[in-house]
Amino acid sequence: MTDVVIFQEADCDNGKKIGVITLNSPKSLNALSGEMISLLYPQLTAWQKQKDIAAVFLQGEGEKAFCAGGDIVHLYNAMENKHNQKSATSADQNNVLINESDFAPEIEQYFTQEYQLDYLIHTFDKPFIVWGSGIVMGGGLGMLVGASHRVVTQSSRIAMPEISIGLFPDVGGSYFLNKMPSGCGLFLALTGASINAADAKYCHLADYFVEQQHKDNFVSQLKMINWGETVPLNHDKASQLLLEFEQGSVSKLPASPLREHQTLITQLTEKQELTEIVTAILSVDTEDQWLSRAQKSLKRGSALSAQLAYTQLQLGKGMTLADCFRMELNLAVKCGHFGEFLEGVRALLIDKDNNPQWHYASVELIDAKVLDWFFESNWLKAEHPLVKLA
Repeated sequence: MTDVVIFQEADCDNGKKIGVITLNSPKSLNALSGEMISLLYPQLTAWQKQKDIAAVFLQGEGEKAFCAGGDIVHLYNAMENKHNQKSATSADQNNVLINESDFAPEIEQYFTQEYQLDYLIHTFDKPFIVWGSGIVMGGGLGMLVGASHRVVTQSSRIAMPEISIGLFPDVGGSYFLNKMPSGCGLFLALTGASINAADAKYCHLADYFVEQQHKDNFVSQLKMINWGETVPLNHDKASQLLLEFEQGSVSKLPASPLREHQTLITQLTEKQELTEIVTAILSVDTEDQWLSRAQKSLKRGSALSAQLAYTQLQLGKGMTLADCFRMELNLAVKCGHFGEFLEGVRALLIDKDNNPQWHYASVELIDAKVLDWFFESNWLKAEHPLVKLA
């Protein structure tokens, strides 16, 4: 058996160590499984307390992906089993007024542990460097965006494509999508548009651009830093090294479609209602390939996912990061029950017919009671699984 996560403590010249983590499931594009999370969280907790660990470096095995998202095939199996049980006992599959026993426990467990991991990365006090090369989607982006030093390369391809699987942009999306330039967060949430390294820097998902070929040299020089006991100074030292590498790579930075379309994106997303925003995006007459792909993803995606994303971003504007994760866990569990997530994964990854049968053909048809139900908390405040997040 191969370890799905490889942990190493690399010795530095001055006696300190770098905690090196490699997500080691290249065949699945390093999809973040429950097993990975159960290994990552305790090790990071230990390294945060370990005095000789100066910094952490997280990467994915292989050239194709840092992490292509969560292990949703496993979640599909759990949802399908629960759905089959419900089908055998209930004739009213559209009834959303349900008991807690109707939820698949695996869904709550996975997303609880994933969000705890993401929050730990966001709040990690030591320099935390993520090498976001190749595909970085969904759960992979949740880890990248929380790091103190977020690196992208010429092969980075980043997206929150949840609208295509009947989910919503989670892993803290309610928080970080609201930190982007005007309208960009909502546009990316609704379209699942893929962005590159330059886009990621522009919309505050990444800090540094370094060519992939320099990774080994960078790690070698990371071990040569004269790490001290003062955490802020150690952050500065990591930043300075990354800036030096970025200066040698900047000529390879691609053009940014997101920046190029910023004025249009602002105009499209400043409408008062979601229906107007969706209509405006789909109505743009364009031959631009990037924008056309974004339109197609929105058109083919789940109308319910679009509505959830719009509402979560509206609510997330006034929330702390911890409260955003608590809201998202509630949404994730409800998505696991409702059936839209199940159908989206089936169509994309199980049967691969790319023909999902969504609950609603358009956002106008979404039942207001259903939307209200999604945002009603499944738990009392003191009983929330993420109550301990600060």
